[in-house]
Amino acid sequence: TGSMFISTDGGNSWRQIFEEEHSILFLDQGGALVAIKHTPQPIRHLWLSFDEGRSWRKYSFTSVPLFVDGVLGEPGEETLVMTVFGHLSHRSEWQLVKVDYRSIFSRKCLENDFQVWTLHTQGEPCIIGETRIYKRRRPASRCILGKKYGETVTYVPCNCTDKDFECDFGYERHSDGRCLPAFWYNPSFVTKECSMGQSYLNSTGYRKVGANNCTGGVRDQYTAQRHPCSSRAPRGLHLITSDGRLATVSGQNVTFIAHLEEGDIPRTRLQIEFGDGTAVIFANLSSVKGGIKHVYKHGGIYRVVAQVKNNLGSTRAILFLHVNCPIEHVHLTLPYVAITNQEVNLTAVVLPSTTGPLTYFWWIENKTEPIVTLEDKAPIRFSTEGITSITIQVSDGNSILQDVKSIAVFDSFRSLLLSFTPNLEDHNPDIPEWRQDLSKLVKRTLGEVTALPEQQMLLAILPGLPTAAELYILPHRDATEEGLNSMSLEQISDMVINTLNQNRVQFELKPGVRIIVSTAHLTLAPLVDSSPGHSGSALLMLLSLAFVGLAVFIIYKFKRKIPGINVYAQMQNEKEQEMISPITQIEGTPNFTQSELTSPEEFPDDQHDTQKLDASEHHSKTQCRYHYIRSNVRTSALNSLKVGQAATRALTTTRQPGNTTW
Repeated sequence: TGSMFISTDGGNSWRQIFEEEHSILFLDQGGALVAIKHTPQPIRHLWLSFDEGRSWRKYSFTSVPLFVDGVLGEPGEETLVMTVFGHLSHRSEWQLVKVDYRSIFSRKCLENDFQVWTLHTQGEPCIIGETRIYKRRRPASRCILGKKYGETVTYVPCNCTDKDFECDFGYERHSDGRCLPAFWYNPSFVTKECSMGQSYLNSTGYRKVGANNCTGGVRDQYTAQRHPCSSRAPRGLHLITSDGRLATVSGQNVTFIAHLEEGDIPRTRLQIEFGDGTAVIFANLSSVKGGIKHVYKHGGIYRVVAQVKNNLGSTRAILFLHVNCPIEHVHLTLPYVAITNQEVNLTAVVLPSTTGPLTYFWWIENKTEPIVTLEDKAPIRFSTEGITSITIQVSDGNSILQDVKSIAVFDSFRSLLLSFTPNLEDHNPDIPEWRQDLSKLVKRTLGEVTALPEQQMLLAILPGLPTAAELYILPHRDATEEGLNSMSLEQISDMVINTLNQNRVQFELKPGVRIIVSTAHLTLAPLVDSSPGHSGSALLMLLSLAFVGLAVFIIYKFKRKIPGINVYAQMQNEKEQEMISPITQIEGTPNFTQSELTSPEEFPDDQHDTQKLDASEHHSKTQCRYHYIRSNVRTSALNSLKVGQAATRALTTTRQPGNTTW
């Protein structure tokens, strides 16, 4: 248990009233005090005091002892009614005892029942710059104030002293009691809004404590002093965007905020160069409080320069703003098939091409971290065979787009270019879905004729006209089986070529339209590979074709000097089929699954007419122009082929690690 103490002078002094803990209730604004002892035993008495706790009288509030659980008073300080609640025994119900003390007070308080009392702190009557004088009831007066009584308080201001002031912002109190500037604060700073002919208040290092009402004394000594404004050179110019970002999208409003730490704003001129050949000038900084808006029409990195100047000096600030055209398309190009441990170039094509600075994230299969580059190319080596998924993500700072492709990796493979009878061109819409369906049909037909499992074939119909395809012959996963699975890639390739040359691979595209698949004959040279047995024939082929090429060149050069010859030599490009490099994807990469490497793939078309986007579209796409480059290589590429070059590119390819032959 703890003793109970009471104070009647605002906490300056305390005296003990009980040696044990009691519940205290104030009646009629302190005119009477009620105390009930805290005890686990049942009680029937309480204590009452009319002289601020100096003397106590014992009263009975119940005829039967009660286990008291608590005491409640009615709302308001002037209450004269209290309620005691408890129970008669541990098993009994709640008992409420209402005690009304109004009969104790015989009269209302008169003027002579009050005395004047001054609030003080250890004898000091000035508190927060003023003296508070209260009119309160005398301790011995047993009278009732009632609800209509209004407390009377008189406030008398005190003279200001050092205690009524504290250190102002930017100042610190030192050991001698003075407020001096902190190391980071410049006391001579003048607000930038202060102009010639105006005045400003300069702090003395002190300010009056909040809610302090003192007057006179040292108030004038510590109050901020007024000084006239003078023209100053600008200092501390800052240039930012309203959203704090250093990147934006072309066609959007950019709001620049120019902030000057010090200077005569009404007499300081502002000039901003936006970096795109335009600039604005403002007569004073007061007119640009809402910011300066500008729209960039093209992507790029712009050097924005803000300069302020008056007759006393100048200063400037520089901001580098990245303006991007929104990325609309990302296309990943990579070979269909790769050789283990040989470098493969991955390329990301981003449209439009004028998007500005980009960041490329190359995710290889299931690696937890990407390869991050600032270029659109990445050289990669694959050490194991299988199907590898590659994801490219391109970020322009505002958005991210991605493309996913797969690549088949083997220790060796053979490739073969295929051509079709000309009647197929009449039915070629040159769309990815058509090429995908045709790829399935050709591969199924080839498998039925040659008995070659579709798991060993990968066929891609190349976009453009005339229609051509590239066939990849892959090694079988179980070389111990009999039949075709026990044949080498060279033997399988020869067998497929013989089948194609015999025009046995045919299919009906539609009723009455039969298509024949054959090899793309660019030359009469035999197939070559890297084995020693073929090196002699390959050399003979090269020499023969070089001789033929030289003869054609001589005839073309001197055709006007040879009598009887009036025919211009020309390449028979219209009848020849184009041969595409077997490890270079022109427009896309097929997506593979582990169980089926040979599903024909869809290669996104490059619709390559120069396009100008509508000016009303979002992000001002008119300014983000880009050009699609048409990839119809079947005619233009063949027109540029020389006879000697054709001799070095065979129709099939055998690749062994470290020994590759075309």
